Amino acid sequence: MKLKVPNTYVIIFFVLILCAVATWLVPGGKPQTWQVFSALYEGFSQQAGIIAFVLVVGGAFWVVNSTKAVDEGILKFIRKARELERFSLVRKAGVGNIVIIAVMLLFGLFGAVFGMSEETIAFVAVVIPLAKSLGYDEFVGVFMVYLAAHVGFAGAMLNPFTIGIAQEMAALPLFSGIEYRIVCWVVLMLAAIIFVLWYASRVKKSNLLDQPASEVEIAAEESKKAGLRSWICFALITISLVLFSVYYGADCVINVGQNSFATPWLLWVLTALYVFFSIASLLKSSKFFILNLLLFTIVFMVAGVMGYGWYLSEICALFMALAVAAGLAADYSADEIAKNFIEGAKDIFSAALVIGFAAGIIVILREGEVIDTMLAAMAASLDGSGRVGALGGMYGIQTFINLFIPSASAKAAVTMPIMAPFADMIGVSRQATVLAFQFGDGFTNMITPCSGVLMAVLSVAKIPYEKWVKHIWKFILFLIILGFILLLPTIYLTLSGF
Repeated sequence: MKLKVPNTYVIIFFVLILCAVATWLVPGGKPQTWQVFSALYEGFSQQAGIIAFVLVVGGAFWVVNSTKAVDEGILKFIRKARELERFSLVRKAGVGNIVIIAVMLLFGLFGAVFGMSEETIAFVAVVIPLAKSLGYDEFVGVFMVYLAAHVGFAGAMLNPFTIGIAQEMAALPLFSGIEYRIVCWVVLMLAAIIFVLWYASRVKKSNLLDQPASEVEIAAEESKKAGLRSWICFALITISLVLFSVYYGADCVINVGQNSFATPWLLWVLTALYVFFSIASLLKSSKFFILNLLLFTIVFMVAGVMGYGWYLSEICALFMALAVAAGLAADYSADEIAKNFIEGAKDIFSAALVIGFAAGIIVILREGEVIDTMLAAMAASLDGSGRVGALGGMYGIQTFINLFIPSASAKAAVTMPIMAPFADMIGVSRQATVLAFQFGDGFTNMITPCSGVLMAVLSVAKIPYEKWVKHIWKFILFLIILGFILLLPTIYLTLSGF
């Protein structure tokens, strides 16, 4: 009899019950009973921001996709890419492989520098159609964005949400030890790229065997010339960007590590680029203009995150504006824009439910007051195990805890005040302890059902959780082992900052 994996909601509720039982067994715990049901409400309340973000992004992309602009853009891209195959070097490397490597390096860098996580939900919706048009499946699309960003997140050099908070808790100079972290990032990203290229090659061969090549192509409708409403939309956005640059341009400061760079010119440059490319796209068709809107939405999102500290509320506003602008450019009525937006939000609503349910687990653990007791007991059990054993034990503890508390900042605040002094006692550098926290926090984010971001990404990609686990668990296990190997030089070698 074949073992059937339970529904995602059943898995989450089962973990919730286990955590509630733990509050009865762990000394000092505050027993949780009916709270397993109220925790669901608390989880929804605490994750309201990301839930709203998921619904808005889902609605916005449905409006954009309904215009067929993305389909046409991908079709043009594939045709141009295939033209490059006349060059022997490109033909040998493979256009698809080059695209995968480039996209993964980009998102891996985003994860390493500013801790991209929630933002990947929006990008996955864009990259999956690209992956499919290249002859791959939805997993390759998710790997290119989500997996790359989170491997970069685990091996980060400047991530303020992991390294910044953990080093502050451990009383270390901010972003110190960056040299060895760069080495770790390179090794981890290389492993991720090799894994994705291997998987993509298998999918490509399977698709070539299972279906004619013509089915991979995207059917594009004939493009219409940009109408008056598209030009009005362009004018309104341009005026808004100019006003924003006047009032807020001088406040733009890009933070990279311990260095800050005032960039009052950045918004003006981006506005000028928007005007130039918008006019060029408007002269082609309304679909190209909508594609241009999508591109600059992403560009301004990155600029806002890095230069202004934007988070969910600002990004939500940006995608809401995208939905309205795309609908206007496509000559949709107000009712048509609203209808498509609601369809998109409805399509992704299951992701919002999962996020709220998963957050309930953290509520039970916190309200049950068992986290500190469990950590202290785990740390005490490592005493006398030697430096390698103790460092491996701390790494294992962080990895295990992350299955239930995927929030990096929350986990750093809970674990580092206990782990840092313990590291002093056993002769392990506090920097190595931070690295153990960093790896332990990053890898299992990509498999735990408690991660709202993972569940949202899988919902966007329409990938069942159990199918995701089947595809990814071996690679996650490999990353965990590789992480331990990368920790060993911090004990045996003299490394800068360690």
